[in-house]
Amino acid sequence: MNILINGLNINYEIKGEGYNVVLLHGWGASIESFRPVIDALSRDYRVICPDLPGFGKSDEPKNPFSTEDYAEFVIEFLKALQIENPVLVGHSHGGRISLCLMGKYLFPVKKAILIDSAGIKPRRTLKYYFRTYKYKLGKKILSCPLYFKYTKPIYDKYISNAGSEDYRNSSPLMKRTMSIVVNQDFSSYMKNIKTPTLLIWGDKDTATPLKDGQKMEKLIPDSGLVIFNGAGHFSYLDCFGRFISVLYEFLKKERN
Repeated sequence: MNILINGLNINYEIKGEGYNVVLLHGWGASIESFRPVIDALSRDYRVICPDLPGFGKSDEPKNPFSTEDYAEFVIEFLKALQIENPVLVGHSHGGRISLCLMGKYLFPVKKAILIDSAGIKPRRTLKYYFRTYKYKLGKKILSCPLYFKYTKPIYDKYISNAGSEDYRNSSPLMKRTMSIVVNQDFSSYMKNIKTPTLLIWGDKDTATPLKDGQKMEKLIPDSGLVIFNGAGHFSYLDCFGRFISVLYEFLKKERN
């Protein structure tokens, strides 16, 4: 299905009947990354999952988005579908949006499940700053107008190999969006979250490490942390059976 939100054509899916459960996928993902979850939950719930702007089959934003822009998009999307007080499930970037919604915008949510969530700005090491400075210096040297016509092939390769895989695979506009959102920290807003919140984490997650989940558990008043041993950043897929069991237990009061 498609819907127009603030001038953007948004692809989304609704499956099942019952209490509304909204899924927000991670960076570089889409509805399909939640396919097993949609199929499992839709037996007892009405599951709503959009391709967030810039991902899947949805339009890119017209300008680079911040996390707040994504949160405001979700508010408008749910308003258009007349969905109030849903259960919110967010993975990684979708979790960061959820934190912004609940902690900064105080958006009413019945319950929240945050999976390997982003939202805490990573602590930068000296190695990171050295690598960043080295990259910027190399970029400046290679782009010098005096001999750029000779260095352009090297420059293009240098730029294309920079950053994480997610960054390299993004369009220029989404690279700018990524640069904004990964540097935002919502720790100070977590104390405002009144929603019962379940945190699910893989202990082998290297993208959003377990210590982030442990910090969120301390900062979000009504929260609990479930750790999946041996699971990585996509812990809900790595331990899918256990994940669904934990979700159903957490959501049992919302079942019809």
